[in-house]
Amino acid sequence: MPTTEELFQQLKHPNPHLRDQAMWELAENPDETTIPRLMSILDEEDTTYRRAAVKALGAIGPDAVNPLVEALLNSDNVTVRGSAAKALAQVAINHPDVPFAAEGVQGLKTALNDPNPVVHIAAVMALGEIGSPVVDVLIEALQTTDNPALGITIVNALGSIGDGRGVEVLQSLINSESTDSYVRESAISALSRLEMTMKFQRGEK
Repeated sequence: MPTTEELFQQLKHPNPHLRDQAMWELAENPDETTIPRLMSILDEEDTTYRRAAVKALGAIGPDAVNPLVEALLNSDNVTVRGSAAKALAQVAINHPDVPFAAEGVQGLKTALNDPNPVVHIAAVMALGEIGSPVVDVLIEALQTTDNPALGITIVNALGSIGDGRGVEVLQSLINSESTDSYVRESAISALSRLEMTMKFQRGEK
């Protein structure tokens, strides 16, 4: 069994299989230093190492949510904030059967107002991974933002979640004269994706 130190070194390995192996071993046998140490890698220059830490925090899952939210909302380093949002998305991807912690949802909702697009776009992606339980959060953000780039990202997230509440919202965006033209175009394609997903879920041909 490799030591924790060896596993952290292995997270930098050029071979993705070895990185994944280290990530899961760290996630399955964490000690009290694992999460803080992974958190400290979120501002690494080395992108491979940073992404491996993001994935490892996602693999650890619910226990990592609070420290990630703390970093997402309070770090003055944009790389750390973006990485924290991406790690929260990984928590949702790796632990789909565990309801996502309310603190995590609230943190991501707050991060939608982050001035940096790297962060607010990553926050939308994470909410998209959480899916149906947070559709209302995405809809509210879509109706209140005046940032077209954020609007487009939210529209695409709604298109991929496959929740009926998205249909009406996308429809009204498409029909509204005040909608930004890029947002409208995205809403049109997201709506057709959403309708296809819903048909597929109902088992229609």
